[in-house]
Order: sequence, then structure tokens, then C-alpha cells
Amino acid sequence: MLPDFFEFHAPTRLVYGPGLVADLEAELARLPVRRFLAVSDRAVADLGLLARVTRGLADAGFDVVGEFFDVPPNSEVRVVENCARLAAELGADGFVAVGGGSVIDTAKAANVIASLGGDLVLDYSGSGTIEGPLLPLVAVPTTAGTGSEVTSVAIVYESDTRTKLPFSGTALLPTLAVLDPELTLSLPPGLTASTAMDALTHAVEAWISPQASPVTDALAARAVQMITGTVETAVDDGDDLETRGILLIASSLAGIAFSHAMVGCVHGMAHAAGGLCGVPHGVANAILLPHGLEYNLPAVGPKLADLAPFVGADTHGLPEEDAARAVIGSLRALGARLHDKGALPARLRDVGVTEQDLAAIAEATVMDGTSFYNPREVEAGGILEHLRRAY
Repeated sequence: MLPDFFEFHAPTRLVYGPGLVADLEAELARLPVRRFLAVSDRAVADLGLLARVTRGLADAGFDVVGEFFDVPPNSEVRVVENCARLAAELGADGFVAVGGGSVIDTAKAANVIASLGGDLVLDYSGSGTIEGPLLPLVAVPTTAGTGSEVTSVAIVYESDTRTKLPFSGTALLPTLAVLDPELTLSLPPGLTASTAMDALTHAVEAWISPQASPVTDALAARAVQMITGTVETAVDDGDDLETRGILLIASSLAGIAFSHAMVGCVHGMAHAAGGLCGVPHGVANAILLPHGLEYNLPAVGPKLADLAPFVGADTHGLPEEDAARAVIGSLRALGARLHDKGALPARLRDVGVTEQDLAAIAEATVMDGTSFYNPREVEAGGILEHLRRAY
């Protein structure tokens, strides 16, 4: 069934190619920027990945006026403010973010302050509060998971309230996304699995979203197919460049899909578990995906059943609800196989969540911004039931 109305807007220029970061002149020539602040983290820098990008910038005739490394696994408000301050002090007229979702989200949020001034939390939290234009931002992902290089969303942790604050608006979309699979060859099995499952959750939740459209459906379904078909190979052989490329592209496809269709209670639970208990985002999504789908099953059975061919589920001749449950079963089995490979934990208790934390996570899920886009009303009691099953 077609929606009554939908809109699609994807202005980020996306380029892909192994070794691409070594020669960026043609890709950057059209940007009105000469002085970049490089944003990354220590792990990416220590692996030499940042240096490969900055050399490419220098060879293309651009100046990297400074490097900001102080990005934690979950970006924080104070970190964003420090990054924006450094950009202003050095006179940067653009950002290049090299890293995972936290790094790219840090650069996005810092770009807001650097470009527009004001207070990040008071002036720009939520949706529709960021009026561009912002400085050019080049995003170079080193993980295949968040899709932040192509999304209009940034998530930043506020330690005072122990919550993950959402910022959204088309102004946050990076100017250029550079997908170079060589930069993801260093990912260990655990990070490969958790980031891929993050991207898979983006795609699946975009597929069942009330805001889904034929365009987001096409992107989400293809992303699901690519991820489920390759993640185990990537975990087994981290040097398989083609598989790395497939996951990197799939992550961007999923990112574009959910940037338009948004995500629901799986991400709401993951945000709450991350904010309250420090559970890594991709790990939380991997654990919670089948449980969130079961919560939403009464509202999305037919649509979820249609995902069967893309997850490799044989549902021929099954009633609609059984077919939808088979899709959930296929996704659960994928997580179990990754667990058996030692790449993912299986339950919330394995990642530091206590039974006493579950009620607070359920309440925080209801308050999370993703609840507005969930296909079924998010109620604490029902969420708590599924959290207990995940525990």
C-alpha cells in the first residue's frame, strides 16, 4: 500500500572505492573550504587511518589546521563543545571526520556550534531546530554500522542526565561521504559484528516504520540482504576486501533509509541501555532486535513477512503471522551464530545490565524520541516484558 505522502532528500554526495582516501582532489575540488579540522579518536589515529586521510587532503592542496582526538565511544556534550572551540581557534572553514559513528556525530554537532553559535543542548536539541547552512563536512567512516556519514541525525550523550540526546535536521547531512573499504580492514570480529548489526537494525526498523516509503523500502531491503549475506564472512575473514565493501555500502543504504523513515523501539531500548548502563550501541541493537520486532509484531506482521526473501527465510505456504515470525527467527539465528563465533554477547546480563536496571530502561524507552516513530504505541509494561526476555 502506498503512503499518502512521502518526501525523499539525499543531498550528501557519496563516493566509493578501495584506496580512495589517497586521492581526494577531484572529490574535494567543488567544496568551498581550504582549512580542515580533522576529527577522529585515538584508536583510529594509532592505526594510521587518520594519517592516510590527512595525507590525501594535503596532496589535494588542502590544509589540515588541527586534529581533535578526544572522542569517546559515545560522544558527549562537553566533547562537542571542545571540538567546536578548537575549530574556531584555528580558523577552520570545514571539518573532516574519520572514524565511527561517535566521531562523525561529534563533528556534526560541533559544526552546528562552529557555524551558528549558541548552546548545543538548549538551542538545538530535538528536531527542526537547526537552520543552516553549516560549514562543509567530509565524513570518512572506518566502521560499517552507524551510517552517520549519510544521515541527518546526530546522537550525543549528556552525562548529567545519563541520556542520549538526539539532534536532527537536513543541515546535519555531511557534504561528502567517502567510502573506502580499506579503512575497515582493521576492524576486529566483535566490532565488525556489532556495527553490522547496528546497520541491520537501521534497515529493519526503517522497513517497518510508519514513515516508510517505496524509496526507503528499496534501500532498506537491499541493505538487509547485503548485511545478512556477508556479515559472517567478514567476521571470519577480516581481510576480505569485497565483503568489507559490501558492508560499508549497506551501512550507508540503511543510513539513508532510516534518516527518512526513522527507527523505533529497538533503538529506543538501545539508547536507554547505552545511556543508563553504558551498553555499546551496536551490541544493544544486536541483542534487542528480535525482541523489539516481537513487541511490534501485532502492528507490522504483513510488512515484516515481506522481508523474508531478504533475510533468507523460507516462508513458502506459511500464514502471514508465521512468515513474520520466521523472519524474526532468521534474525535471531544470525545473532546466535555470531555469538557462537565469539563476536557478540547474547543477553543483556552479559553486558553489565542488572535485573534492577530493566524498569528504568523501559521507562527511558518510552521517553526516547524514537517512540514517536514506532509502529505500535510504546508502553513501559510491554517493553519491560521484552527486556526481561532479553535479559
